[in-house]
This record gives sequence, structure tokens and C-alpha cells, in this order.
Amino acid sequence: MKYAISAADVPDALGRYSQGTTAGRLIFSAGQVGRDAEDPDVLVDGGPVAECERICDIFEKLLEEVDCSLTDVAAITVYLTDLDYADAVDAVLGRRFGTPGPARTVVEVSALPMAARIEMDFVACR
Repeated sequence: MKYAISAADVPDALGRYSQGTTAGRLIFSAGQVGRDAEDPDVLVDGGPVAECERICDIFEKLLEEVDCSLTDVAAITVYLTDLDYADAVDAVLGRRFGTPGPARTVVEVSALPMAARIEMDFVACR
């Protein structure tokens, strides 16, 4: 059975979708951009590294709702508007997710919601 995840400290979805869902032991996040915690109508300042940090914070909040943590993340998809951001984002993800890190796919895209530089989603397992 599938259940929606709705975390109080996570910005509302930009469309008609859940912040995340669970299906059995699996947890799925919606794609997240680095929306500011105080004003979710804007992105955090600081470029792709700050956006990546904020997305990881959002992931932590979603995972806390289902009694999990970043260590339970099995796979991440990273969407970048410029692959030149990949090394900086890799450093953040390596620090935030530890070893062994989740499987990762990185895709360069032409544009993201809110003119973000990075968007990510995850699949985790309890």
C-alpha cells in the first residue's frame, strides 16, 4: 500500500504531487530544489552548493517522518543545469551521506523549476 509523506518543515509541493511516498519498505521523494526555509518562494542564496545543502536538509525532514535518515537512502538522481557543478555537489553529497554512499545518477538538464541549478530525488529503504 502507498502512503503520502508530508513533513511540516518541508515546502509544499509546487504542483499536484506528494512531497514523498512510501510503498512497503521503500521511500520515494519528489524532486526537490533548494527552496529557502523562511521563504519557500525563493531559492537559498549561495549557488549550487547551498542549494544542494538545503535539499539534503529537506531530505532529512522527509525521512524523519518515516523514522529513517540519510543513511537509508539507496539511490539519488541529481539534475544539474551545468555539469561543471558536479564536483562541488559530489563533495556535499559525500559529506552528507557518508560511506557507503547511495547509488547516483547525474543528468544535465536545460532548466529546472524556480531557475534552480540543482534538483534531486531519492529512493530509500527501511
